Amino acid sequence: MSGNFSENLRSLCAEHGSIAQICREIGLNRQQFNRYLNGSSLPSAHNLRRIARYFEIPEARLFAPQAEFEVQLSDAARTTPSGPSDSFLEPFRGQQRNLKRYLGFYHAYFHTPSWGEGIFCALARFIEKDGFILSRNLEIAHDPEQSIRQISRYRGLVAMRGNRLFITEHERAHEGSVAQTILFSAHRQQLKYLRGMTMGLAWRPFPRPYAARTIWKRLDERVSAREAIAACGVYPVRSPRIDPTVRNYLETPDKDDLPDLSGSVLL
Repeated sequence: MSGNFSENLRSLCAEHGSIAQICREIGLNRQQFNRYLNGSSLPSAHNLRRIARYFEIPEARLFAPQAEFEVQLSDAARTTPSGPSDSFLEPFRGQQRNLKRYLGFYHAYFHTPSWGEGIFCALARFIEKDGFILSRNLEIAHDPEQSIRQISRYRGLVAMRGNRLFITEHERAHEGSVAQTILFSAHRQQLKYLRGMTMGLAWRPFPRPYAARTIWKRLDERVSAREAIAACGVYPVRSPRIDPTVRNYLETPDKDDLPDLSGSVLL
């Protein structure tokens, strides 16, 4: 029985790629998982269930004779629908363990051509739902001189690859735009600031793609939702309300860190 299990587990791993990544996503110790692979140990009932759920197969099937298992695996591959949505969602599955420590609220700062030279501050949040890490983003800005007010809401999915957070969001509006953000922390244990690049669509003076540096600052749990939303908007670069770390990153970034692109870039 253990021989069947280890052979079948190896077949599943061969289909999914990196064993290290599989262990991280399931939440199992790599050494313990290796013992399952070489047949020297069987998982506990709890770990067996976690493995079966990860590979989306019944627990009993993991102990089937290898020939029978391979046939069942092949049949499942032929009958399982694999449309564009399945392919798109695949990188975002099983990210809870990788991204759990990033859950919470942030203020996201960046330059955007829509608001000139000012620093835009938006409210962002990472939450866990239905096995995915979701992003929520609220952009609010007001130009009293031109009586212009912007309220944009985005929602999206988050994945971690190579210690980088990949965020793909779409605007909750009719024919709303799609935005992409890539973030990283300077040090693994440093979660107060996440730095990176964002790419989206400027909505004035006319729709046009742009890319800009962005830095996200994690909000203290004591900050209320009302306070977090009230802080959103556009600030002058030298505003005392802009964190010096935020200002320095956006205005004088480390050239070894990212491409030398001052402010934002229209494409």
